[in-house]
Amino acid sequence: MRWIDSHCHLDAPEFDHDRDAVWAAARAAGVCMAVLPAVQAADFERARALAHRLDLAYALGIHPLFVDRADEADLDRLAEALARWGDDPRLVAVGEIGLDHFVPGLDRDRQQRFYLAQLALARRAALPVILHVRRSADALLAGLRRVPVPGGIAHAFNGSMQQAGQFLALGLKLGFGGTLSFERARRIRALARELPDEAPVLETDAPDIPPQWLVRPAIERGPAPQARNTPAELPRIGAELAALRGWSLAETADRTAANALAALPRLRGLLA
Repeated sequence: MRWIDSHCHLDAPEFDHDRDAVWAAARAAGVCMAVLPAVQAADFERARALAHRLDLAYALGIHPLFVDRADEADLDRLAEALARWGDDPRLVAVGEIGLDHFVPGLDRDRQQRFYLAQLALARRAALPVILHVRRSADALLAGLRRVPVPGGIAHAFNGSMQQAGQFLALGLKLGFGGTLSFERARRIRALARELPDEAPVLETDAPDIPPQWLVRPAIERGPAPQARNTPAELPRIGAELAALRGWSLAETADRTAANALAALPRLRGLLA
């Protein structure tokens, strides 16, 4: 079985002390590929270099939680990076971009401006997008209709079935990760169970969104930080999806990998 982690921040500081060991453990667990989405202009070269060193894939973008600290020149830096590395087969998408309407105090107008500008850059580069979706599905869909792009992934999807259908109609796949493992995540689990076979891709969002088996209640954890997620958890997350859909593990790995390749076509050349 070959698993693809379609969204993993292996370049994050949380992995600075053991990054190679973390990826080696993921490979040993059957994870054959991971996509590393940058979140700010300062990370572009870091994500690219890591992808090349570990034989992974990367995406370039400015995350909605980082636009308040970005400036207009960062969009120029993104445009320059996409032009400079446009022929790099490991550059598979523009991302992580999008909108976050959950975190209070963010400038939504600024988020929207950066989102639309990055959609335009993705369209110009003929690259799919990796979208951050947090209580923002309808606004993201409106942007995609205004500035069409060649597909991509709605990361950590948590919208309605109707919204899911609209993302799929626009050529995007839907990302599912550790949240699937929580019984209380009823809507996400129902979506994962009922969506068409060609919809789901798997992701960890490591080091974030740890699955249930890594989480300890705060009363037990005390002042210690929450558990770190890693790409080695992907096959077990895949088992959660398999149980929900009635698929075998092998079928789950094959179907979600095929969906990831459809969403991010350049991945196919990296796995040949």
